[in-house]
Amino acid sequence: MGDPHVARNTVLLSATLTCLSGAIQLAVAVGTVTLVLVTGVHAILGLGPAILLGSGAVAALGAGRLMDRHGRVPVLAGGALLGVAACSIVALGCATVQAALVVLGLALMGASNGTVVLARAAGGDMYPPERRARGISFVLFGAVFGALLGPLVWRPLFGGREFDTQGLVVPWLVAAGMMGLAFLLVVCVRPDPKKIALLYAPPSAARDEAAPLAEIVRRPGVATALLAALASFAVMVSVMNLTGAIMVGHGHEAGDVFPVISAHIVGMYGLVLVVGDLIERLGRRNALVSGLAVMAASTAVLGVTSDVFATGVALFGLGLGWSFSYVAATSDLVDLSGPSERGRLVGFSDLLSSGTGAVLALAGGAAYSALGDVSVAVGGAALALAPALWIAARSARRPAPTIA
Repeated sequence: MGDPHVARNTVLLSATLTCLSGAIQLAVAVGTVTLVLVTGVHAILGLGPAILLGSGAVAALGAGRLMDRHGRVPVLAGGALLGVAACSIVALGCATVQAALVVLGLALMGASNGTVVLARAAGGDMYPPERRARGISFVLFGAVFGALLGPLVWRPLFGGREFDTQGLVVPWLVAAGMMGLAFLLVVCVRPDPKKIALLYAPPSAARDEAAPLAEIVRRPGVATALLAALASFAVMVSVMNLTGAIMVGHGHEAGDVFPVISAHIVGMYGLVLVVGDLIERLGRRNALVSGLAVMAASTAVLGVTSDVFATGVALFGLGLGWSFSYVAATSDLVDLSGPSERGRLVGFSDLLSSGTGAVLALAGGAAYSALGDVSVAVGGAALALAPALWIAARSARRPAPTIA
């Protein structure tokens, strides 16, 4: 990070993800239970995560296209403001026990998350291809500090209080404040990362032109990266969103969920600086396969334990495996697209990943209600392992050309 503008922008984007991580941790931990409490219907256990993920999927593609046209900062700032509104609406829905407001707020929160998480593409913009995985990891590293908000903020807010709709109002308002801080941070990013990306692009790619998405996805290496991103994100996020409900079903208190989710976020982001270097040293295909394999093994553990500590270890492993596979996949997608194509390709990846995650959350919630947590563990492990085996079995090919 020799360029002071790059260093400053990286810190600001990383801090933005700290705020997002803190707010989304609340949504992950209690989003399912919030909707059940305001409706009184326990059969919709997977609906909360599905709303978050589904709206995030829809928002990601549109946000990516807007980033390509208008730059990264305006879109990321808009996503943060959307998060402020989302958390405030959920708080109002809890205060008035209005399910429609909670559903609207969760949908907007998903859209906010789907937009702001594209900051990782902005991180890739600011680094040359040979250091791109490291640049993305620098930005993602900020989310690890959001994990500290579980034991430091959320657990004390829930400690000793009855877990009802009124008890959820203040936490959701605190989350709105976090997203407000994210907005203030991202508007300070200057110059826009897309302008920095143009400095690394060859003259043929530096013009503000973009190939159609259908053409981009047919480039060598793109399909493999999309599959890895889809599998790693969809399995991780669906299992993560169902963990809170599974733990409560085992008789644990709601406050016990936050340390486990924090351990998961630490696994996702705590070692990401090391992960970025290892990906470039070991090769991205090896990182894709090993990351998905670790995810499969960690998910399988959830089927044989109900202990809080063991669950935390399993969720840590799930996050660590995701870190390898997802950073490697994102680095490939950024490499294989130009500055004016990058947002739409990463957004398309998020559309597929979050959409699949929403389906898996709904299916997993139904499977858990009918068959128990073993069904979630076995299903999640299989869905992570299958693409790992497919990628590993493919014959070695020469690396796809880097666009810049």
